[in-house]
Amino acid sequence: MIFTYLILGAAYGFAAALQPGPFQTYMISETVRNGWKRTLPVIFAPLLSDGPIIIMVLLVLSRVPAWWLILLRFSGGIFILFLAAGLLKAWMKSDLKHDATASGIQYNILRAALVNFLNPSPYLYWSLVTGPWLIKGWHESPVYGVSFLAGFYCILLLTLAGLLFVFASVDRMGSRVQRALLGISGLMLASLGLYQIWEGALMMMHRQ
Repeated sequence: MIFTYLILGAAYGFAAALQPGPFQTYMISETVRNGWKRTLPVIFAPLLSDGPIIIMVLLVLSRVPAWWLILLRFSGGIFILFLAAGLLKAWMKSDLKHDATASGIQYNILRAALVNFLNPSPYLYWSLVTGPWLIKGWHESPVYGVSFLAGFYCILLLTLAGLLFVFASVDRMGSRVQRALLGISGLMLASLGLYQIWEGALMMMHRQ
């Protein structure tokens, strides 16, 4: 069971890292402007910003009735499918261009954390997608919850570092690799979305 939560966390961490958003755009623009060596510490920004987000979200989720968690499971599955559709659309259109001058924020890991903290995506992700899994694992055993978080953040940081190295290159291989990662992430998100909806259906049947 520990392995199951570790793999689930890793899968969601991989998908979260590849989900386009303000933080990823900021990281990419800083890589283009300052190089990968100076930008590498930015990948640790989610460790600073996600803590308060997770606490706020879980304080709410831990006090709601069981039927609400089932509803979140369905909502999260639909939300994941929506994210997957966006990634697959970008993959089909090869829409991989980013404006390197779009962010005027000076390189600083604390400011990168602020970019992530002010981004609504982590709140949605932890409330609709990963939060219910973390609560489920923690209620079964705190070790399972810790395993989920360990898998999530280990793969999140490794994938962010990989993306940083991809965008540090200036040849065409970088865009091809990113496009492949977008396609893989889109398919993974779609699978996770369908799986989460299936889990919600099972929870509903067990309550009847």
